[in-house]
Amino acid sequence: MAYYWRAACTAFVLIAANGLSGCVTLPPNAPRSPQDPLESWNRGVYKFNDVLDRHVARPVARGYVHYVPSPLRTGVSNFFANLDTPTVMINDLLQGQFRAAGTDLGRFLLDSTAGFGGLLDPATAAGIDHNSADFGETLGVWGVHPGPYLELPLLGPSDLRDAPGRVVDAYTNPLKYAPNTDVTYGLTGLDLVKTRAGLLPLDRTLQNVFDPYAFIRDAYLQRRAYMISQVRAANHDDSDSTDGSQP
Repeated sequence: MAYYWRAACTAFVLIAANGLSGCVTLPPNAPRSPQDPLESWNRGVYKFNDVLDRHVARPVARGYVHYVPSPLRTGVSNFFANLDTPTVMINDLLQGQFRAAGTDLGRFLLDSTAGFGGLLDPATAAGIDHNSADFGETLGVWGVHPGPYLELPLLGPSDLRDAPGRVVDAYTNPLKYAPNTDVTYGLTGLDLVKTRAGLLPLDRTLQNVFDPYAFIRDAYLQRRAYMISQVRAANHDDSDSTDGSQP
């Protein structure tokens, strides 16, 4: 732990020494995205995040994968997925996905009890579906426009709709209400490491693309649009079934 703390401090010193600013010069002849009017600022934040990632997040994630046994990493992933389930369940309800909300409630109860607080995942073995939903997605289902793309410091890709949605989601996660702040910070750090470790296979892909920033931006925006369209389609199908227009 002391090694990783020193690595983090070193990265921040490097960032300060390099004097990273909030804006950068855009690549010549690069196509402009209408969804990214703040591109100059966003690229500056991306540069900051990339330096922090190369000096801190990526080495820590690689160490996590190298030194922590796979069954234990699986348990960590299961634990945090279970903690996220109340957030998913609440957003299922807000999106009108009542069947999914019931499924997520069943997952949460089973994994929290028989799964020893979520370390194990008996719900998947029992055939209970795993869903995903967040408040940014909920706003999209309600018709809120995503607005400009935003690259958030430390947190990465987002947009003007999803960014405040993350704040709302934080208050629906049980971790927010842990009585011990040290436990909260420790688990939050472990969750970040686990998340970054899951992205390690994408590093080689990013090394082979001409403009990693644009690649990540476009992938994020397309994925979010697809997720929202899927929920809207499911709601439409449910509505047709309810009013009898479908057999």
